[in-house]
Amino acid sequence: MATDRETKRVLRQETRQKKRDEKQRKKDEKLARREAKKIARRNRPPSVILQEFWNLPNMLTVGRIFIIPVFVWLLYDGDPWFSVLAASVFTLAAITDVVDGFLARRWNMITVTGKLLDPLADKLIVAAALVMMVWLGRIPAWIVIVLLSREFIVTGLRQVAASEGLVIAAGQEGKWKTALQLTGIVALCIHYTHPVFLLFGTVRANFNVIGQVLVYFSTAFSVWSAGVYFQAFLNRLGQRGASETKSA
Repeated sequence: MATDRETKRVLRQETRQKKRDEKQRKKDEKLARREAKKIARRNRPPSVILQEFWNLPNMLTVGRIFIIPVFVWLLYDGDPWFSVLAASVFTLAAITDVVDGFLARRWNMITVTGKLLDPLADKLIVAAALVMMVWLGRIPAWIVIVLLSREFIVTGLRQVAASEGLVIAAGQEGKWKTALQLTGIVALCIHYTHPVFLLFGTVRANFNVIGQVLVYFSTAFSVWSAGVYFQAFLNRLGQRGASETKSA
């Protein structure tokens, strides 16, 4: 009997030791896997998006986003001198928009990140400028509502078109809209009457009136270009539906 009890006691101890060993083994394996993941994460090469992000065109685009608070601050009080500086900042942003697109095409640096950030930066600074113009009483609010609504509508149509595999190029009226809008915003930023030196002499120009006229024209082109884009979208859908019907 004593031998049986001793045998059972030894077996119980061995069983408990085996359980402890198994628990420790699992714990060690878990720690090893965790450490292996940390090492793999440290040694992992940067993602394609991060690799694409660090190039000059994208940096210029990001710079346009970062100068928006500076632009808003310069315009906030409507000071004549700060208004001219704000117009200069906005003009610089418009120039960098052209430059980064040119460099991206020239150096073959057209990336997914750039395709996302470039239109986003443009819309953000234009929207900030238009809202500030309303805040300062330089243009009526309904103009801004129309212009921003147009941007939302066209952006939505582009997303739907892309999901359907359709590529619709911007028309000439859209380019005129952009040119008139940007020039009008620069004039509205300056706002005050300043002497302008021309070839035939000096003229005192009321930049607020000039800006309002240009923005009104850009609003007309905005509505027109949105209608043209929507019509082109419907036509492309109709053509694809007709071709699918014939093939069927």
